[in-house]
Amino acid sequence: MQAYCMKCRAKREMRNARPITMKNGRPATQGVCPVCGTKMFRIGKS
Repeated sequence: MQAYCMKCRAKREMRNARPITMKNGRPATQGVCPVCGTKMFRIGKS
C-alpha cells in the first residue's frame, strides 16, 4: 500500500504495513518508509 512520506516528500510503498484502529474508531494503516525509515500513516482502507 502506498502512503505519503513526510520526510522524503514523496509517495512510497509502505513496508511492514499493519492495520490499526485510531482512538476515534476509524481504521488506518501504519508502516515504515523503505528509504528513510520514518513512520508512515494512511487513514482509511487497510
